[in-house]
Amino acid sequence: MNKVVLIGRITRDPELRYTASNVPNVRFTLAVNRPFENQNGEREADFINVVVWRKQAENVKKYVSKGSLIAVEGRIQTGSYEKDGQRIYTTDVVADNVQFLESKLQSQNKTTDDVTPADFAFTNDSDKTTDMSEEVFADFGDSIEISDDDIAF
Repeated sequence: MNKVVLIGRITRDPELRYTASNVPNVRFTLAVNRPFENQNGEREADFINVVVWRKQAENVKKYVSKGSLIAVEGRIQTGSYEKDGQRIYTTDVVADNVQFLESKLQSQNKTTDDVTPADFAFTNDSDKTTDMSEEVFADFGDSIEISDDDIAF
């Protein structure tokens, strides 16, 4: 079985490209935090190459920018090519599903100049305890307002 699920932040604005047969695709790098700290007490991240195809690629280009928090579900694909007489090996995640974890407004409020390495870090909430007996949606009130900007498609 070849299955990958990642949550991370985009490191730069995705670029939409088209194949010779006019199939849209987008490539980007996803910064994914490691679940532990190094010897210096710092949290490190892995930078994982992701490729998305077809309509989903167009949606990623339209709704995602540098620093956006997303979830990617897909598979690992390896390959290689020849460059200057040397064999170069590649490893990419081919996304089958991309979920936008922030609203478009939240993503737009972060300009590319505002994104720092700290933005690629996630807080570890494992020290916090949660009483699962509480109503999950109790803090939402009677209704939830959703704007067109919150809908991905």
